[in-house]
Amino acid sequence: MRRVVRQSKFRHVFGQALKNDQCYDDIRVSRVTWDSSFCAVNPKFVALIIEASGGGAFLVMPLQKTGRIDKSYPTVCGHTGPVLDIDWCPHNDNVIASGSEDCTVMVWQIPDGGLTLPLTEPVVVLEGHSKRVGIVTWHPTARNVLLSAGCDNVVIIWNVGTGEAIINLEDFHNDMIFSACWNRNGSLICTASKDKKLRVIDPRKQEMIAEKDKAHEGARPMRAIFLSDGSIFTTGFSRMSERQLALWNPKNLEEPISLHEMDTSNGVLLPFYDPDTNIIYLCGKGDSSIRYFEITDESPYVHYLSTFSSKEPQRGMGYMPKRGLDVNKCEIARFYKLHERKCEPIIMTVPRKSDLFQDDLYPDTSGPEAPMEAEDWIDGKNADPVLISLKHGYLPTKNRDLNVVKKNILGSKPAGNKKAESTSTPKKTAEVGNAPNDSRMEEMMKELRLMKDTIRSQGERISKLEDQLAKFTNDDESEE
Repeated sequence: MRRVVRQSKFRHVFGQALKNDQCYDDIRVSRVTWDSSFCAVNPKFVALIIEASGGGAFLVMPLQKTGRIDKSYPTVCGHTGPVLDIDWCPHNDNVIASGSEDCTVMVWQIPDGGLTLPLTEPVVVLEGHSKRVGIVTWHPTARNVLLSAGCDNVVIIWNVGTGEAIINLEDFHNDMIFSACWNRNGSLICTASKDKKLRVIDPRKQEMIAEKDKAHEGARPMRAIFLSDGSIFTTGFSRMSERQLALWNPKNLEEPISLHEMDTSNGVLLPFYDPDTNIIYLCGKGDSSIRYFEITDESPYVHYLSTFSSKEPQRGMGYMPKRGLDVNKCEIARFYKLHERKCEPIIMTVPRKSDLFQDDLYPDTSGPEAPMEAEDWIDGKNADPVLISLKHGYLPTKNRDLNVVKKNILGSKPAGNKKAESTSTPKKTAEVGNAPNDSRMEEMMKELRLMKDTIRSQGERISKLEDQLAKFTNDDESEE
């Protein structure tokens, strides 16, 4: 019998690595053994976690700054331990969050055009985890809401605008959390953890909606992401250490809708999902390939499309949001592949002859506008992403600065008295509470300024020494 080939406009999608002059070269990519993507990109910047002595650092560069990156290029270096995960804010292309081994989450404001000096001052430091923070991910539709998960088995949801934790999910996981993901409107989260359980949680009600034990039976890390229709896609390992991918209906987690065995490689599969085309790209850490699949509502539901292969294994991978792609070239995805010493963009294209805008490839996609504020989400509201058309391409706009309004925690009363507090005169209580602290605060500010000056001068000295060292090594090589 002749096999009928399933029709799909994405059957011939092909990947292409950009030429050397369009790569970012001479970067010391982080060697930390942590299974995050180590790279985050948006239509303005590419951010990469790098090796750094005396703490954690990551590079942030404008997309157009390709070529060899100077050793003295300024970094974002406020963490005291290695950085494990970074994530760009979907509603502000100049704001990025980082989680680190130093147990903190920091949120940074990157100036337009990139950094000219090392950035040591975050907009806000979020402290609440007791062990390293391996996951940070922004809420898809509420401004200034950030989720972090740590090796203390706790998920914390923050209001970055006030710098405080609004939800603390500490009783749901009894082992390390490998991945956490919001659904499309940010009303639910799904997590995968070391105890081999897949969990669906309503964070505002602090309720477990669904739980699946041994979603993948293997001991190696799992990943779980929500798809746009509410189903869940997971990657993991079988008991025989074969890599698997599965599709689940969260209303019934007894059996997966679809389960595929892949291969026996041991790299964790990082899934990247495009809700507009329903394509999932799987990038294995240490692999040299990107496999892609189309999700449909006809059996077997997860349809293999093709594989992009290259020679070098990947240390990490960044995924560009749809609005950062070139619609004139029928580009439907762009990856930023991390090698040991460079970052290489890879573009995925649908071959089309026409120069006209391809409506079927580019339905309206999530734009940078947040449909609601953090307070609306906390109050129980939900909103879908605000969609934009890519017909005439996307031009990044000027973003408003992230302002953090810290609440006076010292002068405030317990949470139960919030209503009573608003009727009294909070100004006076704050003044009374702060009077003895003024001189202490001035001392601390003075000390902080001195330390910053020292760090700055030491940073300049280090870069000078590195330059001199580079000259010596270059001279030696030329003599040889």
